[in-house]
Parts: sequence; structure tokens; C-alpha cells
Amino acid sequence: MPTENAAEHRLPTDVVPSHYDLTVWTDLENLRFEGIVHATLLVKKETSSIVLNTTKLEIGDVYISTLTDSGLGDRQVAQSRSFDDKLERGIFTFASPFPQGSRVRMTLTFKDDLSGDMLGYYLSRGGADGKTVYALTQFQPTAARRSFPCWDEPLLKATVSATLVSRVGTVNLNNMPAVSEARFPEANITEPWIEKKLKSLADPDEWKVTKFETTPPISTYIIAYANGPFDHLESSYTSPLTGNTRPLRFYATSDNIGQAQFGLDITRTVVPLYEQMFGIEYPLPKLDTLVASDFDMGAMENWGLITGRTSGYLRDPNSSDVRSKVRVAGMQSHEIAHMWFGNITTMEWWDNLYLNEGFATFGLPGVEARLCLLDEQLLPSRELDAKLSSHPVEVDCPDANMINQIFDRLSYAKAASILRMLCKHVGEDLFIKGVSIYLKKHMYANSVTRDLWEGIQESTNIDIPKMMDNWVKKMGYPVITVTEENGGIRVRQDRFLETGPASPEHNDTIWTVPLNLLTVSGNNEVEIERMLLEGREKYIALDTSKAFKLNADMTGFYVTAYSEGRLTKLGEQMASKASPFSLSDKIGVVCDALALAKAGYSSLGGSLSVIVGLRNEKEYLIWNAVSLSLSEIVSTWWEHPKIVEKLDALRLELFVPIVRELGFDGSDEDSYDVRQLRTIAIEQAAAAGDPSVTAELKKRFAHFLETGDDSQISSDLLAVTFATAVKEGGQAEWDVVRNICGKARTPAHGTAAMRALGATQDMARATATFEYLMTEARNQDVIYYVWGLLINRRTRRFQAESFKAHYPEASQICFEKRFAGNFQTFIGLFEAVFDGLSSERDYEETAAFFKDKDTAKFDMSLNQTLDAIRSRGAWVERSTKELEAWLERQ
Repeated sequence: MPTENAAEHRLPTDVVPSHYDLTVWTDLENLRFEGIVHATLLVKKETSSIVLNTTKLEIGDVYISTLTDSGLGDRQVAQSRSFDDKLERGIFTFASPFPQGSRVRMTLTFKDDLSGDMLGYYLSRGGADGKTVYALTQFQPTAARRSFPCWDEPLLKATVSATLVSRVGTVNLNNMPAVSEARFPEANITEPWIEKKLKSLADPDEWKVTKFETTPPISTYIIAYANGPFDHLESSYTSPLTGNTRPLRFYATSDNIGQAQFGLDITRTVVPLYEQMFGIEYPLPKLDTLVASDFDMGAMENWGLITGRTSGYLRDPNSSDVRSKVRVAGMQSHEIAHMWFGNITTMEWWDNLYLNEGFATFGLPGVEARLCLLDEQLLPSRELDAKLSSHPVEVDCPDANMINQIFDRLSYAKAASILRMLCKHVGEDLFIKGVSIYLKKHMYANSVTRDLWEGIQESTNIDIPKMMDNWVKKMGYPVITVTEENGGIRVRQDRFLETGPASPEHNDTIWTVPLNLLTVSGNNEVEIERMLLEGREKYIALDTSKAFKLNADMTGFYVTAYSEGRLTKLGEQMASKASPFSLSDKIGVVCDALALAKAGYSSLGGSLSVIVGLRNEKEYLIWNAVSLSLSEIVSTWWEHPKIVEKLDALRLELFVPIVRELGFDGSDEDSYDVRQLRTIAIEQAAAAGDPSVTAELKKRFAHFLETGDDSQISSDLLAVTFATAVKEGGQAEWDVVRNICGKARTPAHGTAAMRALGATQDMARATATFEYLMTEARNQDVIYYVWGLLINRRTRRFQAESFKAHYPEASQICFEKRFAGNFQTFIGLFEAVFDGLSSERDYEETAAFFKDKDTAKFDMSLNQTLDAIRSRGAWVERSTKELEAWLERQ
């Protein structure tokens, strides 16, 4: 429930909507839209004032008619109106009060320009020449009010009947299928507002009217519509529950539609899997996906009309790039999951956002091992949650500024990780059964955490709130310290912080921790015992002379701290051919050891020894963990050239042999893991400066530069080839890559080029890169250029200083103004710009710069970024000598 502070930001419930008749007129030539909405309201308490959400819109006529069994009754025109810009509300007062229990119909007309803000109903430009214009919506979390006056809160569900008026030759899309479409005057027009406007035009026969079916009860943030010159691909699926067949379509501009087939194939595969899993049929008559050239987020789960960016959904059908397949499959599976989690059953308020995003990120059982990789979910969310500036998964969201900031790794990845932990503890079948109970009990309604726990409790007979409440209601997670005693081990939980052991005031949470103890029996059989740590400490009897490990398969959301001696033994046992540990176990030990070293719980040398001990591994996932760990250390000590030089030598020693074994060119017979291992080995060898790898990548790019033929650059190696060419080359290479940024053959080429542009070692070209991202790059793409400049150690500080120089109000090109409307873009941009800094001086200067700025829209991200800078600085201060000594011994 909302806090008292949040109450002022919630609409009064004197009246609530039950239905919207919404008409939107889109004029793509003049870049305008206007419309009329008739909202059917239920009067819960007598009132003469109606309060709803609206912002940015020009509101015209406003009146209310009573509703009776025989139709519309008396009409009242609003006597007064006022607008609260801060709360984004309109208040309309009428002469006579509306009695409790009555039904009324409120009518409002509205209009606005189509802007490129990527929020509300906005303009996008695509096509091969970039001049094709179209309009689409992005309403999550609080932008429906930018497009039509409404009750823009998830709890206030209503049905919607949409009518879209547009020019002939364009396509209209909505959550629901069209029931009729005709050009004027053949259209059956029942809305006087449309007829009056059409008759006032010089070319009324060049316009058409499209009417759509009525939605089920729906929250405003997942209402969607679009208008433009779209092409489409079509398929269908047959429900395994009922045998009903539904159409599936992917829409895009004509230049992109040929790259949408894989996304359509994923949709056809995944929808019936979710139906079978939850025993609930997808409830709408169709499911469309629209791929947009300008999009703030990755994708959006609008019910029946998913929308998303080109880089998330398009892939060249002739490409062998496996990363793009994984990206598209993960993106679309996530959004399809929302058709159940979020759309059928919706959180009551944004404090329970994780009920939507956690489940959608968790993914499908059976494929979650691939979609829920440790390095994509558990580890990034643990990194954020180890800060004092973290927040609980279920977080108070009093206003729009806070709502916009909680779309982060905690609401998505930590939520997914703790749901995975619960699933593994209670068993997958019972977990899914409990989730199905939850969904069926709250279909077309709203829910809170308690409702989910009750569903799983019903299927398992386990006290789920007792086990899980602290995982969602408290910030942070524990470090489980293992002390070996006679006849067994003693485990103790304390809050884990990246700054070191937590002080008493930050160590008052006791989590219920699934320990999942892995042991090896006398005949060398691996056994996993499920047990819970419910207090501060617990003694466990076991034979410590044999291999053992807590958190088997890395399903728990915590760090395990062993003694230096035990960690050394674990490293030896992991490296042996007869290792009892799974891939996830090995990855977990590596990542736990590095996290503990970073926080000062253990030595960095011990962590590095474990990493190096895995050099004979053949599995991609192990090498990926090694790659991430070494890259983090290099990135932290980026201003210590002698240390970086020795770390690079270590990377070459580890990864160049893999490059020699696998080569640069794969085959169709290569597995996913082989392709990925080849890619990361080449990327690491190139980053560390191996001459042979660099020369080969330069040679392949040179062929492309001379001939325009990029066939020698495999799709898996686009990013590293482009980056190496820019890093090692001159103006010609930079110019070619910049041109690809502006007109890429595929989204993969585009994102690779954008990131590569920042790899230059020439500061004049670095300045040109920054100017390009400020003036020519699409808003949605700026983050790719920023990442490129961040990875480049030579330009990292230059970028941070340039960001600050362009931030103040007086600046000609202002970051703050440019991204003011994009709730995700600016936050991600801000974090990336400062992410690489790692000294106390950086902390102090960054904090001082923002001290007198209005940071209300990103204060949580600011505090987290400052914590990260200080933590890295402390790590450098604490471990530099140890790192130097360890590298000398190597």
C-alpha cells in the first residue's frame, strides 16, 4: 500500500474509470495529433470535481453527461479548470455534484504536436533514407497522460475502445484487432467529432477511420497505438489448451521488415509454452510486435502490441551471429511473459514492479539456464545491492521521479534471481503450480506481494512469507562465512557490503537462506542437501576432508566466504578432471572470490589464483567468468599502466592459445559455446594488444575499406573488428565507421560501429566522437557511443569532463535538456559516463559537481554511482601492492 507521503501523488478515488472510448487523429504530414475521449466513470463518493492525469496536452471542450439505462442524460460543461504541472493533473469543477453510486460519461478533447521525446504518443523517423515518419506510443510508466486525459495509475483498470483516424496509405495498429476500416465518406462514423473535422477538410477522401475491438480491463501504461507506413510478416500459433488459432505479426518499415523473421519465429514458439506452463490461454485475439527506429527502452509489453527498438529485434537472416539470436529471443520471451505477468495480473502500484519484471526476466523453466545466466542477472544485481545506496526489491514509490528510477537491476535481475532461488528450493513443478494459482485468482485484476506468496504457499504448504519477505522488503543480501570446526562447519550470515564488513546499524536483517550443501560421499557420488539458515549462525556436521560447497549450482542470492586454505582447495578441486562441481559452481566460486577481494574480506591474490587455475577449462561459461573478472580488475586499475601491462600479459597468456586453437572463422557445425568462446578469446586478446590478433583484424577491415565487401568480417566479430580498426587506424578508418553509424546495413553493424567510434587513441577524433554523439546521434543510440568512450581508457576521463561541461543550463548543447523527457536514457547515460572512475578524488569532484544541481530525477542513480566510485577507489588503495606482488610472482 502507498505510504502517507505517496498519498498526495495518487489520484483521489471519488470517481474511477470503467471504460474509455478513445479517438485519436494522427497527421503525419503536419506532425500533429488530436482526439476526443469519452470516459465512463463510476462515482464512488459524491463530488462536483473530477481529478485526472494530464500533462503537455492542450485540453479543449470538457463536459460530463449522466448515464442512465436509456442512454445519455443531462450534460454539464466544466465551470472551471486548473492544472497541476508537478503532479501532472487536471482538476475540473462542475455546477452540480454527481451523486454517489451514479455513472457519468466525461468527454474531453485534446491536441498536441508529435515530438521525438520517445514518451507518450511520439514521432519516429526510419526508412532507408531516414525520412519515413510514423508515430507510436510509449506509456510506461506514467506517459499515457501525455497522449490523452486519463486515470494513469495501474490499479485503475478500464476497458478501451479505440478509433484511429489517419491518412490513406498508412497502417493503424492497436492493442486489439480492427473491426472496421474505411476511407471517408464510406466509413461508418458514429463519433460526431470525427465527422465534423473531416467535413472541414479540403481533402476528406484522403483520410480513413479504423475502429478496433474493445480490450479487457487494462491499465493505461499498456495501452498502445501506432500509425505509419508499416510492412509486416505474419504467422500464427494454435493454442495447446483450446485449439484456437491466433495471428501473429511483426511490423516494421519496409527497409527493416526482412530482418524481423527470427523475432516472429520466437513468438510462435514461446506463446504456447507459456500457455502450457500456467494453464491460461493467451486472452487476446492477436499478438503484434512493432519494431521502431526510435525507442527509449529495449522493448515494451503493451498488451497485444509489443513495441521495441531495432537493435533488440532485428537480425540479418543471413548472419551467423549467435549473440543477436540470444538477444532477440531473450527480449521477445521477456515481453511475451508480460502478457501474463503485468497484463493479465497487474501490480497495484509501482512499488510492486518486480511482480511484473522479475517474472518476465526469470524466463521459461527449461531455458532459464541460458536466459538467466549468472553474469546477466545474479552477478550484476548483487553488485548493485552491495551498496548502501541500494533499495529493496519492493520499494516505496511516492512520485513519478522515483517510479522512473526503479526500472533497474534490482526490479529486474535481483527479483528474477530470488524467484529462481525460491523455485529451486520448493521444486519447479510446485513453484509453477503456485504461480498458476496466483495468476488465476487475480486475472484481469491487480495484486501485491502477499497474493503471490499465498499462491505458492497453497501449492507447497511452506510458509513462503516467512522465507521470502526479507528478500523483497529489505535491501541487501548476506555473506555466509564458513568456519571449519571439529566434525563440521559453522556458518554465519551478515550483510554483505562492497565497502567491507557491515557495521551494526547496517547488519540487522536476518534472511532465510537456502544453503544447498554439496558434499561428496565415500564412493565419490555428489549429494546436495537442502537446508535453511534461519538465524544468525548454524552448525552443520560433515566430513571436511572431502569436497564440499555451499550454494550448490549458485541458486542462492548470497556470497560464500571460505578460509584462504579452503578457497585454495576449492580451486584445485575445480581444476581437476574429476571435479564434483558444476559449471555454475565454478562460476560462483570465481565471482564470489573476486567480490570478497574487492570488498576487502579476502586477498585479491587468492581470487586471481583461482581464476588462473581454470586455464585448462574448455567451457565457454567458465571462460566468460574469467574474462569478466580480469576485465573488471583491468578497468579498476586503468590509471596504473605498469599493472595494466602485466594484467594484459596474463590475458594474452590465457586467451591467445584459445584463439590459435579455434581460429577466426567458424563453421555451421560450431556449437553456440564454441562460437561464443572464439569471440571472447579474440576480444580479450585484442584488448590486451596481441600483435597477431590485431594484425588479422586490421587486415580484414582493410579489405572492407578497400572493396566495400565485409564478408571477411564474421558477424560474431563485427564489434571487435571495428573497434580494433578505429583504435589502430587513422582518420580513414574512423570516417568509415562513422558513416556506418549513420547508415548501417543491419542493427548489429550499427551498434558495433557506434561503440567502436570511441576506441580512437587520437584525442582530436575523440572530441569529434563526442561532438557526433551530441549533435547527430539518435537519442536512443547515445548510450552506445558513451560505452565506447568508457571502455577506452584514454578517453574515459575526457568523456566525464565533457559530460560535465555540457551539463549546465548555460551550455549550448545540454545533456539535461536533451534527455529531460527520456526516463531511462538519461539515467543509463549518467551511470555509464562516470562508471569507470576509481579514486577518492573522482568521488569528491563528482559529488561536488552535482551538489548544487537538481538531481531529483536521478538521485538514486547518482548515489549508487558515487558509492561505486568510492568503492573502486578504496579497492585500489587497499590492494595495489598486493596485486603488484602477485603479478611479479607470475
